[in-house]
Amino acid sequence: MLGLEWGLLFLIWVSLMSLEFYSNPQSRGRIVRWMLEEVGHPYETHVVDYGAMKSAEYLAINPMGKVPSVVHDGHVVTEAAAIIAYLAETFPTSGLLPLSDEERARYYRWMFFAAGPVEQALTAKAFGFSAPDKSASLGYGSYEQTVSTLESALSSSPYVCGSRFTAADVYVGSHVAWGLMFKTLESRPVFADYVARLQARDAYVRASDLDNALIS
Repeated sequence: MLGLEWGLLFLIWVSLMSLEFYSNPQSRGRIVRWMLEEVGHPYETHVVDYGAMKSAEYLAINPMGKVPSVVHDGHVVTEAAAIIAYLAETFPTSGLLPLSDEERARYYRWMFFAAGPVEQALTAKAFGFSAPDKSASLGYGSYEQTVSTLESALSSSPYVCGSRFTAADVYVGSHVAWGLMFKTLESRPVFADYVARLQARDAYVRASDLDNALIS
C-alpha cells in the first residue's frame, strides 16, 4: 500500500509541474510538438520568431539561439533528441519508454543513430558536401552506408523497438519524414511505409494541425 501511495503522490507532483514549450512551427520544434501530444501532459506554447531567437531573453533559455526548448518546472532541456528522451522518462505513464532489454538497446541505439549519423549525412546531402577520400573520419562514414543502415533497422519490424511504438519513433520517424519531403533521403518503400504508419497516429495529426494553424 505504501508503494502505491508514493506512486500516486509522484503522479500528482508531476501533474502540478509547469511545462513550457518554445518553438517555431517551421522548425525542428515540430518534432517536440508531436512528442508533447503523444505524452498528453498540458503544456504552454511560446512561439519564437527567428529574429527573437537571438534576443537576450531567449538566449537566457538557450544560448544557441535556436528552438526547440522546453522548460519543465524551471529546468531547461534543449536539443530535440534530448527533449524526446527527457519527456519519455519524466512522463512514464505515456507508455513511450522501452520495456525490455531488447527494446532498450534498440531504443537508444537508433534514436542516437538518427541524432548523429543520419542528421550529419542528410545535412551534408542537402548542402552538397562530400569527402569521399576522408569518409573513414566522418561520424556517418558515407551517405550510402548511413541510408542502407537506416533501411535495415526499419525493415525488421513495424517500429524502431519492434512491434510497439516508442518515443524513439518520434525522433527517428521525424528525420525519415523530413528526409523524404526535402529529398535528402532516398525514397525507399521501407521509409515510405514507416512514415505512413507514424503519420496516421492521432497525436501526430493533432500536432501537425496545431503547427499548421500557427503558420496560417
